[in-house]
Amino acid sequence: MIKRTLLFSNPAYLNLKQGQLQIDLPHLKVLGENESKKSVAVEDIGMVILDHQQITITQACMAALLENNAAIVTCNASHLPTGLLLPLDGHNTQSERFRYQIDATQPLKKNLWQQTIQAKILNQAAVLYNRGINCENMLYWARSVKSGDPDNYEARAAAYYWQNVFPKKMEFFRGREGDPPNNLLNYGYAILRAIVARGLVSSGLLPTLGIHHRNKYNAYCLADDVMEPYRPYVDELVLGIIDRGENFLELGQSIKSQLLGIAAVDVLFDKGKSPLMVGLQQTTASLAKCYEGSVRKIVYPQMKNFDKQARHYRLNDGELPMVAESKEDKPDDEGDGLPF
Repeated sequence: MIKRTLLFSNPAYLNLKQGQLQIDLPHLKVLGENESKKSVAVEDIGMVILDHQQITITQACMAALLENNAAIVTCNASHLPTGLLLPLDGHNTQSERFRYQIDATQPLKKNLWQQTIQAKILNQAAVLYNRGINCENMLYWARSVKSGDPDNYEARAAAYYWQNVFPKKMEFFRGREGDPPNNLLNYGYAILRAIVARGLVSSGLLPTLGIHHRNKYNAYCLADDVMEPYRPYVDELVLGIIDRGENFLELGQSIKSQLLGIAAVDVLFDKGKSPLMVGLQQTTASLAKCYEGSVRKIVYPQMKNFDKQARHYRLNDGELPMVAESKEDKPDDEGDGLPF
């Protein structure tokens, strides 16, 4: 069963009573609403987002949420996620899995990063394909990724992807401090990062020790690694908002609610589809098994199975649409380890 994501963007009092999260919303009481108090079973909650400066939550409530493997996200005065609280003990063989993760060899981590980047580029290609945009070069780059991605195909793919995925009239440039809809991408990626970190803890892994990201100031290097192939799902939500003509210049309540829906977006695996928050457990569980040495492949979702349509893509190196490259090409999140 998919866990619920609760967003609180108004003053609220949150406490625990008989295993239930008790919610008191004083602003509804002022408006004369009869249902100013509500309750939700703690075990049904996967993530709580606190997006108002006048929210009070009790320690017992936080402890109960964490004991049930929920993530608590706090937002700053600008309504952007700024903190993440995760369970300390998320798996019954946690110390053993920590040891496997810490002892992972460099060749293993390079192989895992190769799989991750291949999955990311293929999902980016799927977004372009669904919008009728040429993605032959993306498929070529995905197949060309080597262990550790020494040729930096991730950056090449990112450059082409961001140049083409949004309507040309927007003149979009991807940057954390860039013009809208960068604000929507930032918010969506931050929520996705929290979901991934929660999944890693549930699988007994340290979200700090990455397979590629190594920034000493980043507490969620592994979460930033694993979320890469899932980013295009956020991109599709943002593109949908733009296509519907909604006002994306400000991160309003309606848009936040849509972006929070990322947890329930259907993702497709070889064995079927499931909501993203549920499917992510397949990814993190398979990663833990890779560290143990029992399997060699991370289970990532596929937005589109291009193998079935290979006949449509007669790739020729000389005919691929290319983008300008330089030695300074880097993925847009490399360096500081932030998720956007």
